[in-house]
Amino acid sequence: MSIIQLTQTIQILPSAYRPGKYPLQPMLPGMEPEDTTPAIITNRQIAEVLSSVANVLESANSNPYRVQAYRNAARGVLELQEQAATILARGEELPVPGLGERLRRRIAELVQTGTMTFYNDLCMQALPTGARALLAIEHVGPHTAIRLHEELGIDTPEKLWWAAHQQRIRRLPGFGPRSEARLKEAAAQVAGRNSETNTLSGVA
Repeated sequence: MSIIQLTQTIQILPSAYRPGKYPLQPMLPGMEPEDTTPAIITNRQIAEVLSSVANVLESANSNPYRVQAYRNAARGVLELQEQAATILARGEELPVPGLGERLRRRIAELVQTGTMTFYNDLCMQALPTGARALLAIEHVGPHTAIRLHEELGIDTPEKLWWAAHQQRIRRLPGFGPRSEARLKEAAAQVAGRNSETNTLSGVA
């Protein structure tokens, strides 16, 4: 919820409300209180991002020790007996052996914001131009974008939709009819938005 929405929220009960002082009114449909509890980044999600960083660095022929550091960090986070987010919320350091200060900062950023700036920048730099265009499509991460680009020559949402329509994606190892259908639907949405934008630009 944005700050503007928060300032516009109407307080239904008086601030001095105490149980029994005011009669409870039935909750109207659609007026139920929203769950504002932020989602917690899990250890598995952290490990997946760290492993993805290692894969991108490896594909870019980066320093092998640097690649291994991210893989070790991913393994260490998975082995934690407690959620990393909970540990960091207490102001404690993650008990992961060999975890450097830079990696600690990046994990903390991921936990606090849900994203890792370094990973996003790294992916954009390492990916071929054709593969980058696919990242705007839901369900397509860097690894998937590279495979679709290199193995099927896909570099636009339109080409992705057509490949799915021809059932070519399901032939790749690791893909199937269900994942192909998800990609086809996501590609159609992006292609539709691009088409609207081009139409509006043409009118303007």
